[in-house]
Amino acid sequence: MAKTPCRLLLVTLLLAGCSSGASLGVTSQPAAETTPFSSPLPEAQPQPTPASQVPAPADCPATLTPAQMEGPYYTAGSPERPVLVEPGIPGEPLLVTGVVMNSNCEPIAGARVDFWQADGAGEYDNTGYQLRGHQFTGPDGSYHLETVIPGVYPGRTPHIHVKIFASDGRELLTTQLYLAGISEQIPDSLFNATLLARDEEPDPTGRRHSSFDFVVGE
Repeated sequence: MAKTPCRLLLVTLLLAGCSSGASLGVTSQPAAETTPFSSPLPEAQPQPTPASQVPAPADCPATLTPAQMEGPYYTAGSPERPVLVEPGIPGEPLLVTGVVMNSNCEPIAGARVDFWQADGAGEYDNTGYQLRGHQFTGPDGSYHLETVIPGVYPGRTPHIHVKIFASDGRELLTTQLYLAGISEQIPDSLFNATLLARDEEPDPTGRRHSSFDFVVGE
């Protein structure tokens, strides 16, 4: 009977040792299995820059387009049309394109752009709407005008009159557009080289193509 406590003590020690050994065995191996040395971490993907933080283009025309006089031949209520050319109108075909933007170089969608001009012989239609029309800029602020190169009349070099209105009807700009290689060749006290349209490559039909971006205050 005196040996029973010793046996119990021995059994207890053996069980404790086995339990301790098992615990050590469990914790000694998983570290190698769970450490992701074999699979590199995925690279962080660049996030898009919010539109409000995108810098304006380096060639952005930050200054406002100069205003010029309306002149005596403006007629309100012109038809909405980007094509002013009609059969029988004298003048060399001309395509004018560009963008209407604010001083932060943000395009203005839905702006009304009103054009009027003389025909190739230097004559205005003051009884109807020949070579008169308006259009609204697209979502990117763009406009597209199909017309003719205006002719010369006394005291004036070839030019196209322009009015721009905000979508709420406010007038933003009244000015005149001139054509490079033509308008600067004829003396005109109103001529402003800042308002010269850029020459672009002719369109597929060979028509002359000029472009001008209007910068207006809102």
